[in-house]
Amino acid sequence: MEVEVYRNLHKNCWSVRDNKTGRVIDHVDDIHLENTTLVVRPAGREKVLREKRKNVHAFIKGTPSICSNGHYMCSYIFDRVVYNPYRYASFVLEDTEEPITQAKYIYLSNQGKVFMGGE
Repeated sequence: MEVEVYRNLHKNCWSVRDNKTGRVIDHVDDIHLENTTLVVRPAGREKVLREKRKNVHAFIKGTPSICSNGHYMCSYIFDRVVYNPYRYASFVLEDTEEPITQAKYIYLSNQGKVFMGGE
């Protein structure tokens, strides 16, 4: 099942939304996703810039990575990914500020950080 994951600032966790229904189906501390698309909705970003008030307009879409034993699949973590609507129009690699729109693996940590991994 494909999901959309975004940071829930009120609950200090990640909200997991069903991609088809748009309903929140879980709140998690951390999650591994694979075959991801990193999405920033331009109209939502513009609203943030205009009103100086946060709203859910950026999220990561993908499939939760769970192995047959029920544990999350760990991939090698390479780069930290960040998003700040006041500085960037998309998610970017923290070190190089290179825009990122897709990744094979994404790990969203219990500290609110996002990492891109590979095989």
